[in-house]
Amino acid sequence: MDKDHKQSFDSIPSPSPDQKAVSPEVNPRQGRRRFSAHDKLKILDELDRAQALGEKGMILRREGLYSSQITDWRRQREAGALSALNKTRGRKKQRDAKDAHISALEKRIAQLETKLSTANTIIEFQKKVSEIIGLDLHQDNENT
Repeated sequence: MDKDHKQSFDSIPSPSPDQKAVSPEVNPRQGRRRFSAHDKLKILDELDRAQALGEKGMILRREGLYSSQITDWRRQREAGALSALNKTRGRKKQRDAKDAHISALEKRIAQLETKLSTANTIIEFQKKVSEIIGLDLHQDNENT
């Protein structure tokens, strides 16, 4: 029996040098697909033009997409996020001390304008409450 067993392995041909041997290694799993903004817009445009019955499903299957991804991409398109992604990346403009100071001042101005708006709203509210209650604010200021 050992002879028969040995003979069966001897009869298996070894791969020739021209043929590639099959690797016993398991290939790593393919990573997630990433679509550029251009690709997303192109697919969305194609889906928007699809009118025939089953044509949208065929496009989704061909691209390996789910309808939820398309929904997300449409929301991004409506929000303008996809067009913002089309901008080329590059070195940012270097800011000097003056630019940093100006932006800090603009931020402070915006904060103060918000506080002023809130204060004016509170004052208007107090005026309306005093009118409803019947208080005269001018007399109270003269007495103090």
